Amino acid sequence: MANHRNIILRKLVYLFIDLLIVAGSFLFFAWLKPATKAYYLPTYFNPILFFTGVWLFTSLLIGKFDVHTARKTKDVIIPILIANITVLAVVITLIYSFNAFIYSRLIVFGTIVMASGIEVILSYLYFSYKMPVNVPEFEPSPSKLETLLREQAELPSEHLREEVFSKRRDEIRKAILEEYGNEVYEFIDNYTDVGNPETLVVSTTTQFNIDKLQPDFYKQIINLYRINDIRRLNKFFEAVNSKLPYQGLFIGNAETYSLRKERILRKYPPFINRIVYFFDYIFTRVFPKMPVLKKIYFFITLGKGRVLSRAETLGRLYSCGFEVVREEFIRGLLYFTVRKIKEPAFDYNPTYGPFVRLRRLGKNGRIIGVYKLRTMHAYSEYLQEYVYLKNSLQEGGKFRDDFRVTAAGRILRKFWLDELPMLINLIKGDMKLVGVRPLSRHYLNLYPEEARKKRMRYKPGLIPPFYADMPKTLDDITASEMKYLEAYDKNPFLTDLSYFFRAVYNIIFRKARSQ
Repeated sequence: MANHRNIILRKLVYLFIDLLIVAGSFLFFAWLKPATKAYYLPTYFNPILFFTGVWLFTSLLIGKFDVHTARKTKDVIIPILIANITVLAVVITLIYSFNAFIYSRLIVFGTIVMASGIEVILSYLYFSYKMPVNVPEFEPSPSKLETLLREQAELPSEHLREEVFSKRRDEIRKAILEEYGNEVYEFIDNYTDVGNPETLVVSTTTQFNIDKLQPDFYKQIINLYRINDIRRLNKFFEAVNSKLPYQGLFIGNAETYSLRKERILRKYPPFINRIVYFFDYIFTRVFPKMPVLKKIYFFITLGKGRVLSRAETLGRLYSCGFEVVREEFIRGLLYFTVRKIKEPAFDYNPTYGPFVRLRRLGKNGRIIGVYKLRTMHAYSEYLQEYVYLKNSLQEGGKFRDDFRVTAAGRILRKFWLDELPMLINLIKGDMKLVGVRPLSRHYLNLYPEEARKKRMRYKPGLIPPFYADMPKTLDDITASEMKYLEAYDKNPFLTDLSYFFRAVYNIIFRKARSQ
């Protein structure tokens, strides 16, 4: 209890020092301006009060004042840079959003830059003075599991296969139970034995530790470290894929969007937790999607603590040649077991922005890029088969309970906004106004063979027969499209005209929505 009070007292001291740094930086740049302090202080009182509040909330969110947990200088400097760059982004957004150019940019940006510089310098001096004396006291001792895994990795492979696992099976099991709990161990034990010579247990974020393994040596690889902290995640998955034989298993875990939100909301008091989550959302989910801010984000964080959706997590695994065997939420993390079924897709240009270009089959089976506004999480296109097998189809031919669709995506679909970029395909000549919808290869394979062949003979359209006939099942959708194509063969212009007006009527008066 006394230790907890000491930690709180330390944080308050650091917070007070931070306030003094910000106030001093502001007064310094106000003094530099060719006007009296009597003018600047009253004019900037409300903005500096708001700015200070944003500064403190962001600092608390990032953990800038958790100096007591730091082991190296970078453990303090990196949170300082993350917090202060976030504040800078918020201030720039507010200035340009509200046209608040009456405030001196020298004072505003100078305060942020100077305060950041002072904080970094003080942190460096603090650790330069403290760490040489206290290294033995604060040096964290490795956990039992980390020790076992290190010894396992250092021993020659022949000893590893013949002796070590048989002797350490119980030790590794006990270590997993102690550090991760019984639920995690049972999840792993369902598919592999940690004492099996063909099973490798690691806790790593480094691809090098996977690259040095002999291909096909292990049939199961278990990584107990959450994948959110892996810098080049696809490269890591591809490395695991290259070391496993076909049908080999990989077990790992991740913290998803929803789990991270729950953790933050539980950690802080009501109201404050919402503010903290807002700034966390800006830094961890908006920054990585903006071209310039993305580079800043990864430069500062080195890829650690990235936020992943469930769809992106599983989609990345599928893109890297795995299929999901099982997934389960355990103790605030999503644990997954996947099986190697093919070589990685090596997608070098994944899309994260608001616009996507989906690979779809056009006339004569030619692949075309269909433009749409993003309504699903990144890498969702790799999960079509998984979602179909797990949830099947609902009325209207779409996947039931599709977790790939974002909250914003549901709104875009409701008002047809996601379809607007498809006008580019109309202009390019890839599609026509009325016609069968362009489908992915997986979705097309759900159709009967005769229907697949017939569809391939025609150019797809922006407005499909679905909105004219309003079918409910996949069989009904297939029948509707075949009916349209037969009519189109006899009279193309009148058929498209008739289907266009019927679709418009259903959209306006019968509330047909984007599928």
